[in-house]
Amino acid sequence: MRAYLHAEWTKLRTAPGTGWLLATVIVLTVAGGAAASAVVTCGGRGCGYDPARIGLFGVQISQAAVAVLAVQAVSGEYGSGMIRLTLAAMPHRARVLAAKAIVLAGLTLAAGIAAVPAALLVARPVLLARGFPPGLLDLTGGPMLRAACGSVSYLVLIALFALGVATAVRDSGAGIATVLGTLYLFPALILMVADGDWQRLLWQLSPMNAGLAVQATTGLSALPLAPWAGLGVPAAWAAAALLGGGLLLRARDA
Repeated sequence: MRAYLHAEWTKLRTAPGTGWLLATVIVLTVAGGAAASAVVTCGGRGCGYDPARIGLFGVQISQAAVAVLAVQAVSGEYGSGMIRLTLAAMPHRARVLAAKAIVLAGLTLAAGIAAVPAALLVARPVLLARGFPPGLLDLTGGPMLRAACGSVSYLVLIALFALGVATAVRDSGAGIATVLGTLYLFPALILMVADGDWQRLLWQLSPMNAGLAVQATTGLSALPLAPWAGLGVPAAWAAAALLGGGLLLRARDA
Protein backbone atom coordinates (compact mmCIF):
# COMPACT_ATOMS: atom_id res chain seq x y z
CA MET A 1 0.00 0.00 0.00
CA ARG A 2 2.95 2.30 0.63
CA ALA A 3 3.85 2.32 -3.06
CA TYR A 4 0.27 3.23 -3.97
CA LEU A 5 0.22 6.09 -1.48
CA HIS A 6 3.58 7.39 -2.68
CA ALA A 7 2.46 7.32 -6.30
CA GLU A 8 -0.82 9.10 -5.62
CA TRP A 9 0.88 11.67 -3.40
CA THR A 10 3.42 12.40 -6.14
CA LYS A 11 0.72 12.74 -8.80
CA LEU A 12 -1.56 15.01 -6.78
CA ARG A 13 1.30 17.09 -5.39
CA THR A 14 2.71 17.75 -8.85
CA ALA A 15 -0.63 18.18 -10.64
CA PRO A 16 -1.15 21.71 -11.97
CA GLY A 17 -3.54 23.67 -9.83
CA THR A 18 -3.37 21.59 -6.64
CA GLY A 19 -1.57 24.24 -4.64
CA TRP A 20 -3.78 27.02 -5.97
CA LEU A 21 -6.96 25.11 -5.17
CA LEU A 22 -5.82 24.40 -1.62
CA ALA A 23 -4.98 28.07 -1.18
CA THR A 24 -8.38 28.96 -2.62
CA VAL A 25 -10.06 26.80 0.00
CA ILE A 26 -8.33 28.79 2.73
CA VAL A 27 -8.99 32.20 1.18
CA LEU A 28 -12.66 31.54 0.44
CA THR A 29 -13.30 30.11 3.90
CA VAL A 30 -11.79 33.13 5.62
CA ALA A 31 -13.14 35.76 3.23
CA GLY A 32 -16.64 34.29 3.20
CA GLY A 33 -16.83 34.30 6.97
CA ALA A 34 -15.50 37.84 7.21
CA ALA A 35 -17.97 39.11 4.61
CA ALA A 36 -20.92 37.41 6.32
CA SER A 37 -19.84 38.80 9.69
CA ALA A 38 -19.67 42.33 8.31
CA VAL A 39 -23.30 42.41 7.15
CA VAL A 40 -25.08 41.28 10.34
CA THR A 41 -25.89 43.31 13.44
CA CYS A 42 -26.73 41.93 16.86
CA GLY A 43 -28.50 44.02 19.47
CA GLY A 44 -27.84 41.57 22.27
CA ARG A 45 -27.92 37.93 23.28
CA GLY A 46 -31.32 37.38 21.71
CA CYS A 47 -30.50 38.69 18.25
CA GLY A 48 -31.28 35.34 16.60
CA TYR A 49 -27.97 34.85 14.76
CA ASP A 50 -25.61 31.94 15.29
CA PRO A 51 -22.08 33.41 15.40
CA ALA A 52 -20.43 30.10 14.49
CA ARG A 53 -22.52 29.68 11.36
CA ILE A 54 -21.78 33.27 10.36
CA GLY A 55 -18.05 33.02 10.96
CA LEU A 56 -17.90 29.72 9.10
CA PHE A 57 -20.17 30.76 6.24
CA GLY A 58 -17.19 30.58 3.89
CA VAL A 59 -17.22 26.78 4.13
CA GLN A 60 -20.33 26.83 1.93
CA ILE A 61 -18.24 28.56 -0.74
CA SER A 62 -14.88 26.86 -0.32
CA GLN A 63 -16.44 23.40 -0.63
CA ALA A 64 -16.67 24.11 -4.37
CA ALA A 65 -12.87 24.38 -4.56
CA VAL A 66 -12.57 21.14 -2.60
CA ALA A 67 -14.90 19.44 -5.08
CA VAL A 68 -12.89 20.69 -8.06
CA LEU A 69 -9.65 19.44 -6.50
CA ALA A 70 -11.14 16.00 -5.89
CA VAL A 71 -12.63 15.69 -9.37
CA GLN A 72 -9.37 16.73 -11.01
CA ALA A 73 -7.49 14.10 -9.01
CA VAL A 74 -9.32 11.50 -11.12
CA SER A 75 -10.49 13.18 -14.30
CA GLY A 76 -7.03 14.57 -15.02
CA GLU A 77 -5.69 11.03 -15.37
CA TYR A 78 -8.54 9.96 -17.61
CA GLY A 79 -8.21 13.07 -19.75
CA SER A 80 -4.50 12.56 -20.33
CA GLY A 81 -4.68 8.78 -20.63
CA MET A 82 -2.33 8.40 -17.68
CA ILE A 83 -4.86 6.17 -15.95
CA ARG A 84 -3.73 3.30 -18.20
CA LEU A 85 -0.18 3.61 -16.91
CA THR A 86 -1.46 3.89 -13.34
CA LEU A 87 -3.51 0.70 -13.57
CA ALA A 88 -0.76 -1.14 -15.43
CA ALA A 89 1.80 -0.28 -12.75
CA MET A 90 -0.64 -0.73 -9.86
CA PRO A 91 -3.21 -3.33 -10.93
CA HIS A 92 -5.06 -3.53 -7.59
CA ARG A 93 -7.77 -0.98 -8.43
CA ALA A 94 -9.33 -0.85 -4.99
CA ARG A 95 -5.95 0.14 -3.55
CA VAL A 96 -5.55 2.83 -6.20
CA LEU A 97 -8.84 4.41 -5.19
CA ALA A 98 -8.08 3.99 -1.50
CA ALA A 99 -4.70 5.67 -1.94
CA LYS A 100 -6.30 8.55 -3.83
CA ALA A 101 -8.87 8.91 -1.04
CA ILE A 102 -6.25 8.92 1.72
CA VAL A 103 -3.99 11.46 0.00
CA LEU A 104 -6.90 13.71 -0.95
CA ALA A 105 -8.37 13.52 2.54
CA GLY A 106 -5.01 14.42 4.05
CA LEU A 107 -4.56 17.48 1.85
CA THR A 108 -8.13 18.63 2.46
CA LEU A 109 -7.71 18.08 6.18
CA ALA A 110 -4.58 20.23 6.20
CA ALA A 111 -6.32 23.01 4.26
CA GLY A 112 -9.35 22.82 6.54
CA ILE A 113 -7.24 22.95 9.69
CA ALA A 114 -5.61 26.10 8.36
CA ALA A 115 -8.81 27.69 7.04
CA VAL A 116 -11.44 27.11 9.73
CA PRO A 117 -9.60 28.49 12.81
CA ALA A 118 -8.39 31.42 10.71
CA ALA A 119 -11.95 32.15 9.64
CA LEU A 120 -13.15 32.19 13.25
CA LEU A 121 -10.25 34.35 14.40
CA VAL A 122 -10.94 36.88 11.62
CA ALA A 123 -14.70 36.84 12.17
CA ARG A 124 -14.58 37.26 15.95
CA PRO A 125 -13.52 40.94 16.13
CA VAL A 126 -15.89 41.79 13.29
CA LEU A 127 -18.81 40.18 15.11
CA LEU A 128 -17.87 41.88 18.37
CA ALA A 129 -17.91 45.21 16.56
CA ARG A 130 -21.36 44.33 15.18
CA GLY A 131 -22.77 43.94 18.69
CA PHE A 132 -22.40 40.22 19.41
CA PRO A 133 -21.76 39.50 23.11
CA PRO A 134 -18.33 38.01 23.87
CA GLY A 135 -19.91 34.98 25.54
CA LEU A 136 -21.25 33.75 22.24
CA LEU A 137 -17.81 33.97 20.63
CA ASP A 138 -15.75 31.85 23.00
CA LEU A 139 -13.47 30.02 20.58
CA THR A 140 -12.47 27.51 23.26
CA GLY A 141 -16.01 26.56 24.26
CA GLY A 142 -17.43 23.14 23.48
CA PRO A 143 -20.03 24.20 20.89
CA MET A 144 -17.56 26.38 18.99
CA LEU A 145 -14.92 23.66 19.00
CA ARG A 146 -17.49 21.21 17.69
CA ALA A 147 -18.44 23.67 14.95
CA ALA A 148 -14.78 24.09 13.97
CA CYS A 149 -13.87 20.39 14.02
CA GLY A 150 -17.11 19.49 12.29
CA SER A 151 -16.50 22.02 9.52
CA VAL A 152 -13.07 20.56 8.81
CA SER A 153 -14.56 17.06 8.78
CA TYR A 154 -17.31 18.25 6.45
CA LEU A 155 -14.78 19.50 3.89
CA VAL A 156 -12.98 16.15 3.99
CA LEU A 157 -16.27 14.31 3.43
CA ILE A 158 -17.12 16.54 0.47
CA ALA A 159 -13.70 15.77 -1.02
CA LEU A 160 -14.33 12.02 -0.68
CA PHE A 161 -17.84 12.35 -2.12
CA ALA A 162 -16.47 14.25 -5.12
CA LEU A 163 -13.70 11.67 -5.57
CA GLY A 164 -16.25 8.87 -5.72
CA VAL A 165 -18.43 10.75 -8.21
CA ALA A 166 -15.44 11.59 -10.40
CA THR A 167 -14.33 7.95 -10.41
CA ALA A 168 -17.81 6.93 -11.56
CA VAL A 169 -18.29 9.52 -14.33
CA ARG A 170 -14.59 9.95 -15.34
CA ASP A 171 -15.26 13.35 -16.92
CA SER A 172 -14.22 16.63 -15.29
CA GLY A 173 -17.22 18.69 -16.37
CA ALA A 174 -19.76 16.00 -15.53
CA GLY A 175 -18.11 15.29 -12.19
CA ILE A 176 -18.02 18.92 -11.06
CA ALA A 177 -21.59 19.52 -12.25
CA THR A 178 -22.84 16.42 -10.42
CA VAL A 179 -21.13 17.26 -7.15
CA LEU A 180 -22.02 20.95 -7.09
CA GLY A 181 -25.54 20.19 -8.28
CA THR A 182 -26.01 17.75 -5.41
CA LEU A 183 -24.62 20.19 -2.86
CA TYR A 184 -26.53 23.28 -3.93
CA LEU A 185 -29.71 21.78 -5.42
CA PHE A 186 -31.22 20.59 -2.17
CA PRO A 187 -31.20 24.05 -0.52
CA ALA A 188 -32.88 25.47 -3.63
CA LEU A 189 -35.53 22.75 -3.62
CA ILE A 190 -36.26 23.37 0.06
CA LEU A 191 -37.03 27.00 -0.74
CA MET A 192 -39.34 25.96 -3.57
CA VAL A 193 -41.34 23.37 -1.61
CA ALA A 194 -44.19 24.65 0.53
CA ASP A 195 -45.00 21.44 2.41
CA GLY A 196 -43.27 21.36 5.79
CA ASP A 197 -42.81 17.59 5.86
CA TRP A 198 -41.13 17.59 2.45
CA GLN A 199 -38.93 20.50 3.48
CA ARG A 200 -37.79 18.56 6.53
CA LEU A 201 -37.10 15.42 4.48
CA LEU A 202 -35.12 17.31 1.85
CA TRP A 203 -33.16 19.03 4.62
CA GLN A 204 -32.31 15.66 6.17
CA LEU A 205 -31.20 14.27 2.80
CA SER A 206 -29.17 17.31 1.81
CA PRO A 207 -25.43 16.74 2.28
CA MET A 208 -24.87 20.47 2.75
CA ASN A 209 -27.84 21.37 4.95
CA ALA A 210 -27.53 18.34 7.18
CA GLY A 211 -23.73 18.31 7.18
CA LEU A 212 -23.36 21.96 8.14
CA ALA A 213 -25.74 21.50 11.06
CA VAL A 214 -22.53 20.62 12.88
CA GLN A 215 -21.76 24.36 12.84
CA ALA A 216 -24.83 25.22 14.91
CA THR A 217 -24.22 26.52 18.41
CA THR A 218 -27.67 27.99 19.07
CA GLY A 219 -31.20 26.74 18.44
CA LEU A 220 -30.17 23.09 18.40
CA SER A 221 -33.64 21.87 19.38
CA ALA A 222 -35.09 23.29 16.16
CA LEU A 223 -32.75 21.34 13.87
CA PRO A 224 -34.21 18.38 11.95
CA LEU A 225 -31.06 16.45 12.85
CA ALA A 226 -28.61 16.83 15.72
CA PRO A 227 -25.25 18.34 14.69
CA TRP A 228 -23.16 15.16 14.72
CA ALA A 229 -26.01 13.12 13.24
CA GLY A 230 -26.26 15.69 10.47
CA LEU A 231 -22.59 15.17 9.65
CA GLY A 232 -23.43 11.54 9.07
CA VAL A 233 -25.45 12.51 5.99
CA PRO A 234 -22.48 13.70 3.86
CA ALA A 235 -20.56 10.73 5.28
CA ALA A 236 -23.23 8.43 3.83
CA TRP A 237 -23.13 10.26 0.49
CA ALA A 238 -19.33 9.93 0.43
CA ALA A 239 -19.44 6.22 1.29
CA ALA A 240 -22.04 5.54 -1.40
CA ALA A 241 -20.09 7.52 -4.02
CA LEU A 242 -16.82 5.78 -3.22
CA LEU A 243 -18.48 2.36 -3.25
CA GLY A 244 -20.16 3.05 -6.58
CA GLY A 245 -17.03 4.59 -8.07
CA GLY A 246 -14.90 1.69 -6.84
CA LEU A 247 -17.22 -0.92 -8.32
CA LEU A 248 -17.25 0.86 -11.69
CA LEU A 249 -13.47 1.26 -11.58
CA ARG A 250 -13.11 -2.51 -11.18
CA ALA A 251 -15.72 -3.35 -13.82
CA ARG A 252 -14.68 -1.04 -16.65
CA ASP A 253 -11.65 -0.86 -18.85
CA ALA A 254 -9.34 2.10 -18.36
